[in-house]
Amino acid sequence: MSILVLGGAGYIGSHAVYQLIDQGENVVIIDNLETGHYEAVHPQATFYEGDIRSFEFLNSVFEKESIEAVIHFAANSLVGESMEKPLKYFDNNVYGTQVLLQVMVEHDVKKIVFSSSAATYGEPESVPIIETMPTNPTSTYGETKLIMERLMKWTEQAHGINYVSLRYFNVAGARETSEIGEDHTPESHLVPIILQTALGQRPYITIFGEDYDTEDGTCIRDYVHVEDLINAHRLALDYLRDGGQSNIFNLGSNQGFSVKEMIETARTVTGKEIPVKIGSRRAGDPSILIASSAKAQDILGWNPTHTSVTKIISDAWNWHSSHPTGYEKEV
Repeated sequence: MSILVLGGAGYIGSHAVYQLIDQGENVVIIDNLETGHYEAVHPQATFYEGDIRSFEFLNSVFEKESIEAVIHFAANSLVGESMEKPLKYFDNNVYGTQVLLQVMVEHDVKKIVFSSSAATYGEPESVPIIETMPTNPTSTYGETKLIMERLMKWTEQAHGINYVSLRYFNVAGARETSEIGEDHTPESHLVPIILQTALGQRPYITIFGEDYDTEDGTCIRDYVHVEDLINAHRLALDYLRDGGQSNIFNLGSNQGFSVKEMIETARTVTGKEIPVKIGSRRAGDPSILIASSAKAQDILGWNPTHTSVTKIISDAWNWHSSHPTGYEKEV
């Protein structure tokens, strides 16, 4: 039996594939390579290039492969773009998940681990954020992730497909051995932007607002090492294999770091100056976002081990400094 990883050529999905194969799992990948990279595909995985919105394509993969469970990372995920192109996000994220669930029902595949997002909460009423807080997304992206969760909930009631939805915040870092890492175009995540500045690929990094109600005036966010994050996906898979009921978990570090702290740590790690400019606040940026992961620790037994922000940035730097143009042209 195989684990099907949707979006397995992307940043987080590729790390999932590597860890699963490290653990002796058979892995099948589906990715349309819109944002993923063929170079990130593990050589021992079975790879299909295609779009999950195509019932015929997806059905053909399920017919060829013996799929035990699905881990679903396939989605458009840029908050800003989602506000400009909401229909694209509903089409790809929501409709793609609808087709996936239809095919799972058809082939009697009963387990799915879903890559969700803290964007489902919107502006939290307090921090740290716990799973029982209201979900009130402030972006199209967050709304699509919430609807994807609801699709799974109602499909479970009708067809018995059990799911675990993992809501996470800022994922960073890279595999310690640096075969794979983070490579987006355009890049919108803080850590790679800082490191691109360290490499001289950007003249400076802009800090969006330094007048927040935090110690140094910049936004505070929760950062999780990608390897810890994937460990939680594997634990969720084992939880479903052991007969666990459908559930939702936050994945965070339970600690927050400000933008200035992240830049300062990167200066220490890289030994580079990393010039900074101060810009105005971005609309809708909350001052503090930190997750409580107590539920995932209690029920899944999740115990993050790469929680030092220095470790997160060091592993990311090893990838970026050894792949300064990302996956592009490793010839």
